[in-house]
Amino acid sequence: MSIITLTTDFGNVNGFVGTMKGVIWGIAPDAKIADITHDVPAQDIRTGSIALWRAASFFPAGTVHVAVIDPGVGTARRPVAAQLGDQFYVLPDNGLITPMLEDAEASGAVVRIVDLDKPEFWLKQVYTTFHGRDIFSPCGAHLAAGVPLEEMGTLIDDPVRKPLPRPQQTEAGFKANIVVIDYFGNCSTNLRVAQVPDLSRVALKIAGQTIHGILPSYGHAKVGELVAVTDSEGFVEVAVVNGSAARSYGIQLDDPVEVILNG
Repeated sequence: MSIITLTTDFGNVNGFVGTMKGVIWGIAPDAKIADITHDVPAQDIRTGSIALWRAASFFPAGTVHVAVIDPGVGTARRPVAAQLGDQFYVLPDNGLITPMLEDAEASGAVVRIVDLDKPEFWLKQVYTTFHGRDIFSPCGAHLAAGVPLEEMGTLIDDPVRKPLPRPQQTEAGFKANIVVIDYFGNCSTNLRVAQVPDLSRVALKIAGQTIHGILPSYGHAKVGELVAVTDSEGFVEVAVVNGSAARSYGIQLDDPVEVILNG
């Protein structure tokens, strides 16, 4: 029996997540369920996709990732399931799959995607406002219980893609953007530290501030200082030591970051 993960924007107030787990256990009672997060901002597909992307590869082969950030629920958007490498995904076809799909394609891993168009794998009663319960949870459970992917729907090769913004090269270095703001107010960019040849000779300009150098860790600076470090996924992160860069400097998602090499 595979592990099943859940990633949603449902929060933990109304019982939606618990209901999904009940559906899963009704079909696959031995399933082990792990919550990645249920605090994705409402309808924020990109933040949800990044959260799933950063977590999925750490799970054992064969894990089924059920993700529901679904502003188009009840419309013509397709429910899909995919095998990408050794991981499986069950989610709406709205771009949520994009970063995992791009990684699988770039590495030459297995890529198989099906439209979940066989109602026998759904709940008998499907409501247009809760496909997380009525379609995605049962399909994830059947997949984890051993139903082959191809039996659950029609193979497709045109999933919706919403690529994450990529840093743009400039004469001085790069124009990057903030793509993740975590619980602590740390602000990760879309620029990998590996793209910076000399971490001691780089300047970052953001929110009217200039940061010199990328430090090994937060502990290499004073409390309250605005710094740049390497985040846990290898990207350049802007942070305030023991504080919140987002709150202290009003940094928001998509804010530009000018990166000057040899600065």
